[in-house]
Amino acid sequence: MSARAVRLEVHADGVRVLTMDKPPVNALGRALVEDLGTALEGLRDDAAARCLVLRSAGKHFCAGADLKERTGMSLDEVRAFVPRLAGVCNAIAGLPFPTIAAVAGTAAGGGCELALACDLRVLGDDARVGLRETALAILPGAGGTQRLARIAGLAVAKRWIFTAALHDAGQVRADGVADAVVPAGRLDEEAVLLARTIAGNGPVAVRLAKRAIEAGWDLPMNEALAIEWSCYQGVLPTFDREEALRAFAEKRPPRFEGR
Repeated sequence: MSARAVRLEVHADGVRVLTMDKPPVNALGRALVEDLGTALEGLRDDAAARCLVLRSAGKHFCAGADLKERTGMSLDEVRAFVPRLAGVCNAIAGLPFPTIAAVAGTAAGGGCELALACDLRVLGDDARVGLRETALAILPGAGGTQRLARIAGLAVAKRWIFTAALHDAGQVRADGVADAVVPAGRLDEEAVLLARTIAGNGPVAVRLAKRAIEAGWDLPMNEALAIEWSCYQGVLPTFDREEALRAFAEKRPPRFEGR
């Protein structure tokens, strides 16, 4: 599919690559938010999708809100727009298969929140990431106060949000927000390689593992383990589970079909 501000590449191995392309910095105005929302609606129902890479065209992942557009908004328009941006982040987080943010250059404010909504984050070594909102006399409103704390802990979330600082890739990794830092020139290649590694595993199992992790992480252990077992039972009758056992016995790679 193609839209005004995003492009979606569909690969035969189940990898999907969603590219934000709104020069010069992928500022989050109405057009980009609308096009991301439309693309994510289609991805939600993509039964063949196994992993998504969210990336950017140009030098920067996403510099955050389109402040020129925001300046012209009334209070009522801002009250309507911010939940739409939060809805896009929620749509990313709610995809049933794993997601990877490939972060080049700046990911600030809402751009950082897009990356936080993904399951994994791979950064180019040129990346600078942070939640800049308090420097603009606002606060993160698209999930940043909640997702950052869950990813990196309360202390890191408070430091990032209270200082409004941009952090280099090494600091983002040290704070536990980045899963990998790679040379900037290899960012897209490395992110897609990680996606293909994930896509090569049993897709039903990966989707159910994501469901088990997210549904159970904040529950008492006995309730969380019950969710895990419920998800485990979902893989028992699958073709892919039997195929994995056959492949092991026949000493060959499995050929998973997602069923």
